[in-house]
Amino acid sequence: MKWDKKGNKNNKFSKGKSFNSFSKHQKFQDFEPKDANVGELKIENVDSNYLLIGFVEKIQQTGGPTVFMFSDGTGTLGLKGFIGPGERAYPEINEGDAIKVKIKLSEFRDALEGEITGISKLSDDEKKHLNIKIKEIEKKRAEVKFDKFMVEDIILEKMKKEFIKAAEEIKLAIIQNRPIIVRHHNDADGYSSGYALEKAIIPLIEKQHGGGKSPWEYYTRAPCAAPFYELDDSIRDTAHSLANEAKFSNKMPLIIIADNGSSSEDLLAILQGKVHGIDFIVVDHHYFGEDVITEHTLVHINPFLVGEDGSKFSAGMLCSELAKLINKDAKVEQIPAMAGLADRINNEAAIESYLKIAKSIGYDKDLLFKIASVIDFVSSKLRFMEAREYIEVLFGEPMEKQKKLVKLLDPHIKGLEAKGLEIAKKVVVIEKLNQITLQMLFVEENFRRGFYPKPGKCTGLIHDYIQESKKLTKVVTAGVLGDAITMRATEGANFSVHELIAYLSKNLPEAFVEGGGHKNAGAITFIPAKQKEVLIKFKEYIKGI
Repeated sequence: MKWDKKGNKNNKFSKGKSFNSFSKHQKFQDFEPKDANVGELKIENVDSNYLLIGFVEKIQQTGGPTVFMFSDGTGTLGLKGFIGPGERAYPEINEGDAIKVKIKLSEFRDALEGEITGISKLSDDEKKHLNIKIKEIEKKRAEVKFDKFMVEDIILEKMKKEFIKAAEEIKLAIIQNRPIIVRHHNDADGYSSGYALEKAIIPLIEKQHGGGKSPWEYYTRAPCAAPFYELDDSIRDTAHSLANEAKFSNKMPLIIIADNGSSSEDLLAILQGKVHGIDFIVVDHHYFGEDVITEHTLVHINPFLVGEDGSKFSAGMLCSELAKLINKDAKVEQIPAMAGLADRINNEAAIESYLKIAKSIGYDKDLLFKIASVIDFVSSKLRFMEAREYIEVLFGEPMEKQKKLVKLLDPHIKGLEAKGLEIAKKVVVIEKLNQITLQMLFVEENFRRGFYPKPGKCTGLIHDYIQESKKLTKVVTAGVLGDAITMRATEGANFSVHELIAYLSKNLPEAFVEGGGHKNAGAITFIPAKQKEVLIKFKEYIKGI
């Protein structure tokens, strides 16, 4: 929007009225402000005077000035009005008003802000036209110019449309000052997923709000308390968001579920959030039976949706690719290789390509394995804390500190894993069912509570050990708890977690078996009183393979 040197409108909003209907608190001065938009303002422009036009998104009364959060589609700027300590400035201006405002640009706590020297509402007709114009600006800013993925792979190409849409929806949320919550699985691949997205999103929020601490007002990342986005997490996210909406006029958030989200177990939590105006994006690679999620999300990315296998790309790999589309400058080069290695992804070409990228910034395969191991270990201690600063170190911010931490903890973790394997070797129950070797590791009877490695890791260790030591190719290993079983199987066993779940659901419905994962690795839960019957049916399924 353009204004002449005296502040008169000279575009489609103009109706011949001079820009002089300002608040009784302060009139325009005689100097000549520059017509500008928020996106153009830089730190070197401090102390300059500008005319801006846009919307008041929210108003905060402090013990000093009144702060008006102003947005014009190109960015957001805090504008301060002051007539007395704690006194509401410009009471005629309300949230949602379209305004024209004269400011002197200043800086406060590393963020740009404006000191109001004059302010006025636009008419209803001007507001309508401005709203249309801003939506056009926002849509244009959110567009993704696709070049290429980090690696070449037909699976990624099949999902390109969904990747682009997800990136555009995330960018639009940032541009519209909508909070973003990233929820991810509590393991190395899950953390890789969440952190890759964080590295893309945070710089864009900083740019949108002119720096300072604003990113953490509009962004949250936290691991899920279960291997799916459960109702408990959804209610907590919703309650916190509703409180922020009531207290601070925040918008309801966009939630990104990573390394979870595709299964029927996720549905109720997603629907609960949607009741309150929350939107969802899911980036997952786990198998699901019937797709009940896509219709309730803005975007659902999962290789199984395009007829591919989720064991070919981990969520950390997928989220790293998405991060690069959101923000091409996102520093995620080492993350997809580490995530793929941690999740034992069966896609040699993609892993080698990602490793080549990681090596270019100083990460070799051995170091990435160690980092993934440390992340798994630390995640078991942090549990469901956000621990933002500690996670930054784990992912190489700074890299020197990361390497010191890995060097310190890696021997300790290897010692714990060796201890866990020795215990497992002594207590595992092995039997032959036709051509398949079944290993049963009863976790709770043989490992103390809180023991590391976690049940899934212990199961994986003893599963690998029997293959290497006895050269077996048809193995199923089960880590048994009172109400759950974690499973690993070799390809030669012809085992399927998904078929097992269907078999148990049909033949033992009263156990209320639920679960998921990949074909050869996953977990189920059931009613504790039905454990013995579940194990009997579990063996029946294996005999019938």
